[in-house]
Amino acid sequence: MMTQRLKLFYGLLGAVVGLCIGTFLKSFNTMETLSRCDMFTVPTVQFKSPLDIINLTAEETILNSQRNLVFVGVMSSKDFLETRAKAVYETWGKSVPGRIAFFSSEGSSCDDLPVVALHGVDDRYPPQKKSFMMLHYMYEHFIDKFEWFLRADDDVFIKPDKLEKFLRRVDSTKAQFIGQAGRGNNEEFGLLSLEYDENFCMGGPGIIMSRQTLKRVAPHIPTCLKNLYSTHEDVEVGRCVQKFAGIPCTWNYEMQSIFHHNSSGIRAFSSNLKKKEVHSAITLHPIKRSPLMHRMYAYYLGLLSQELRQQSLYLHRDIAQMISLLQIPKSHHMLAHGVPLFRENDNFNFLDDHDILGNNPSLNRHIPENLKEIIEWDFLAKSIYSAAHSNPKRKMESALKEGLDDVIREIMENINTYSRQRGRVIEYREILYGYSRVNPMHGHDLILDLLLVYKKYRGKKMTVPVRKHLYVQRSFTETRIREIVDDPEIAYRDFVQNNSTILRFTDKMKSIFNEKLNKFSEYYSSQGKRPRMPTESTNSDKIIFVLPLSGRYETFLRFLNNFEDVILRNNENVDLIVSLFIESTDPKVSLLLQIVDDLNRNYSRRAIITIKLYGEFSRGVAIDRAIQSGHIKDHDIIFLIDVDILYSSLTLKRIRQNTIKHKQVYLPIVFSEYNPELVSAIPTPPNMHLDNENFLFDYRRMEKNYQFYANQSTIVNNESGYFREFGYGLASIYKCDIMNNKINGFVTDIKGWGLEDVKFLEKILTASHQIQNQYLLSIAEGNEFKNISNFNLNIFRSPDPSLIHIFHHITCDKNLEKNQYKMCLGTKSNTLGNFRLLKEKYFIKNNFMGFVGRVKEVIAN
Repeated sequence: MMTQRLKLFYGLLGAVVGLCIGTFLKSFNTMETLSRCDMFTVPTVQFKSPLDIINLTAEETILNSQRNLVFVGVMSSKDFLETRAKAVYETWGKSVPGRIAFFSSEGSSCDDLPVVALHGVDDRYPPQKKSFMMLHYMYEHFIDKFEWFLRADDDVFIKPDKLEKFLRRVDSTKAQFIGQAGRGNNEEFGLLSLEYDENFCMGGPGIIMSRQTLKRVAPHIPTCLKNLYSTHEDVEVGRCVQKFAGIPCTWNYEMQSIFHHNSSGIRAFSSNLKKKEVHSAITLHPIKRSPLMHRMYAYYLGLLSQELRQQSLYLHRDIAQMISLLQIPKSHHMLAHGVPLFRENDNFNFLDDHDILGNNPSLNRHIPENLKEIIEWDFLAKSIYSAAHSNPKRKMESALKEGLDDVIREIMENINTYSRQRGRVIEYREILYGYSRVNPMHGHDLILDLLLVYKKYRGKKMTVPVRKHLYVQRSFTETRIREIVDDPEIAYRDFVQNNSTILRFTDKMKSIFNEKLNKFSEYYSSQGKRPRMPTESTNSDKIIFVLPLSGRYETFLRFLNNFEDVILRNNENVDLIVSLFIESTDPKVSLLLQIVDDLNRNYSRRAIITIKLYGEFSRGVAIDRAIQSGHIKDHDIIFLIDVDILYSSLTLKRIRQNTIKHKQVYLPIVFSEYNPELVSAIPTPPNMHLDNENFLFDYRRMEKNYQFYANQSTIVNNESGYFREFGYGLASIYKCDIMNNKINGFVTDIKGWGLEDVKFLEKILTASHQIQNQYLLSIAEGNEFKNISNFNLNIFRSPDPSLIHIFHHITCDKNLEKNQYKMCLGTKSNTLGNFRLLKEKYFIKNNFMGFVGRVKEVIAN
């Protein structure tokens, strides 16, 4: 009996010993791998210690440094170190509240990056071994140096400031496994060997472990590597954490927005970035291409600057409130380092005016002392209605529309901050109406009536439309001037070490600005005349004036006088192409052509070219024929002009300065005169006619009439005329740009008056928008898009007082298309005069009904 018991005991003992030996032999290869991992504490490639790689001293610990919050390990490969990894390091990588290192295969190196070449690891996919070896490296060398450890890919964008705020709210002494929880997609669900209560943190948007979690997991990495159940490394890391740290990935639903994954693949974040998830997330994934990473970083910096400006306003308000409560006089209040809080004797070394920036938000900040100081509101609906605007009803400008979208997005985010806890959500539908005004001293005021939808999904479910009034004030902050240098690090160091550099630059800019402002004032106020400017050009590119013409020969004579006076006599590098629609029975045509030939002979060069056209007049066809002709070279600047325009040498300078090849189209905002029959602020031009018998004598007489008119007091102000902001007929563009296959010439399908300039503008904007989208998509998809940066036309508009549209009566043909006829009537109405002037002159002082009858008579004629 005893012998049988001994045999059974020895048998069991042998089985246990055999099992232990088998387990040891099974794990031997993994242990050998980890022993090799210990060997890269002295890497053979970098010849740097782990602390030197991330620029960390041995004395720095969690207890004595604020830069030891998190260690970010970015998994990359040899193929992406110079592209993706470098883009990460050049953008958000240097701003993390801790340190960052890039983990790649054995033999990897990059002089500009903190790279760890993992010994015995290659770049094969899936990267299970690379991921686990990276975690082991963190544990071996940095476990006591950081509170948190973040595993990231080289195609993720992380907002360092939001990451820091998030991590400092979480207890790092406890085991934490944070990320966007996943259980596999529809095809993989149930095939990843996960229990019903198990999940994993998706690796793409990033995975965060506390120091306690990494301590529990790292010693068991050999076991996890030898027991892989899937090809997904993030699934296996999650399984390992669940088994040995005893915690799953965070189940919180909000992690989907905090660690955001865009399912668009390679096209992710290549479109508009003004989206809720971009603003609210801490990490954004994936960004596959370096240019898109830099684009996202530039947008992030813009958001960050907005937040900093808002914080500065809060500080100004706190200072102003404390000064008021403590009753401290301005002259006695100084900062500790001796810089005054308030402007004294034009000293630029001050911290701005708290009487303005320190005001709390209110629609009554500005208190007008008289009627002239009242700032009028614009009414917002489907259109904008403005009493003070030259176009009282117009479409909403893109800048205002974008600003409203920003305001509504922020408001809705604030409204729905605690919506999930309350079991409801409020959705935005539309703006019913609103009011808008801009106070230059304080900011942009908005009163909005919004249509919202209240949805309750917990308890008694309900969906109810609601209206909400918003009173919003977007405050302006102070104006700052900074000097731009090539190296931003040098600029920042110089600013910190020696603030006087910026102050001297500010004083210099002030003196230059005052000097230019005085010259500008003298230039436009000297006896109401339009003085001649120097004729030197900013560059040598030729300007080609393109003038469509049909009839109106007397006005054309005035145009020729202007051309001779400004261009020919000063030998400017400018030609004129006249696209002339001819009626065979008109005897004045031959006289005009003879005048043109006479001018060309007198100035020894053919500066005026005439293209004869026949048939029904079309401004688009006339312009396109001139552009397509061989008289214009690819590097010439085309300036589309009307016969009613007077110009000066300053016009030529502005055309050359503001028209940029492949980059910018210049659409000047022309000053248009009011009807002198209704507003007697402008001298009426002398009668000009063409004598069929003596054209040369009449042309010289026309020159005298032109000089008489040009020397009169043509003052650019609200009483004499208006800047035609909604007119796009005058345009400056290089021929190579207008003939690009995206634009392919001028619009030629418009007959009669107007609308062709609007269609041409839409053509440019559409082409530019398509190219930008194609550029971003080509970057996202990794395709080459050659010469994309050489053609990206922007529209530049600016009021140009050197371009004056001389008043002439407009006849609107009722047979025009509806939109053309409406635009024609609108332009005709705008020439009646300034709203305030007409109200004061005719409605208040004179008989209003008599004025209405006079206006009807003028319009009828």
